[in-house]
Amino acid sequence: MNKLSIEICERIKSVIGDSKFGLHEPFFNSLEKENLSNCIDSSYVSSIGEYVNSFEKMIEEFTKSKKAIAVVNGTSALHLALKVSGIKPDEEIICPSLTFVATANAISYMDALPHFVDVNEKTLGIDPLALENWLDKIIIKKKGKSINKNTGRIVSAIIPMHTFGHPLEINSIVKIAEKYNLIVIEDAAESLGSLYEGKHTGTFGRIGVLSFNGNKIVTTGGGGALITNDLEVASLAKHLSSTAKVEHKWKLIHNQIGFNYRMPNLNASIGCAQMKKLPSFIESKRNLFLKYREVFKSLLGVRIFSEPDNSRSNYWLQTLILDKEHESELENILEVTNKEGLMTRPSWELMHHLQMYKNCPRAPLPNAESLAKRIINIPSSPFLV
Repeated sequence: MNKLSIEICERIKSVIGDSKFGLHEPFFNSLEKENLSNCIDSSYVSSIGEYVNSFEKMIEEFTKSKKAIAVVNGTSALHLALKVSGIKPDEEIICPSLTFVATANAISYMDALPHFVDVNEKTLGIDPLALENWLDKIIIKKKGKSINKNTGRIVSAIIPMHTFGHPLEINSIVKIAEKYNLIVIEDAAESLGSLYEGKHTGTFGRIGVLSFNGNKIVTTGGGGALITNDLEVASLAKHLSSTAKVEHKWKLIHNQIGFNYRMPNLNASIGCAQMKKLPSFIESKRNLFLKYREVFKSLLGVRIFSEPDNSRSNYWLQTLILDKEHESELENILEVTNKEGLMTRPSWELMHHLQMYKNCPRAPLPNAESLAKRIINIPSSPFLV
């Protein structure tokens, strides 16, 4: 047990106490129980019910997007976003290697290929400068399409991801996407409640994707959503998410291959209760960051990650970043903190390190490689302060 491991343990405990806490636990009270009871009493517990409509409306109002389509999880939302965007097999989709596997998996569901690019330390999201330099190097344009001259495949879209809830430089990414005729699908799964230049994440591209998994800032147990200002895209997404069933009083007619992705009313009832608490969750998590920042500011070798410029973050997961000279201590810190009952974790395994994605096209990834050896997520639940 080295000195830095001990100090990190003690400073986390000085903020949250000696109790054992998970990384991010949900908070429920009587409001969720009341909604669940009402939903059960109504008998509408599946994909038809007023809570689904209410939940979608609450998301629209909060994010200031024209339409929200609630689905069963964030991964299905990503898949559906790619589907309604017209992604074709064998196309390449730009995304970070530093991301949760769902981003790359959803691309694979379309028989397309993830094309990994680097991130920067300011945002932990895609680095606009590195992205543009890479695309300038590999892209040739033919008939309005961007072609990867190294593979001969069309590069058709980009999925920027707002890491741990922190907004990336999305306006710069959108401008680069426009230069190369790339569709922008924002992976805002972790950033409900986060703003970039006063605008909600997920509303800069054609479609944004949210997650309501059990560990997210708002949870429905399992769930996700697409948000968009394109009413035609929204209509298609809702239709496909409902098995492409044509409306009729009794006939079961489906006019194309669809998906059974609609969120159940039972889950949405929890979501409606959670959405009412979202502002207080965000405030609590921002206060938790301030307390962590205070106790870690004097500890050499590590820093707490703070929201990027021009942003207001939901601070979904509080994140420590080791200095490069301390990266060799990562495993020991994780072992010591977890042994002490403090649930911590590293970043995701980089996508290009995974067996199924190791041969995918990629840019140089020096920042992602470095950060993956230095990131530590620490207890972040909203009730900790």
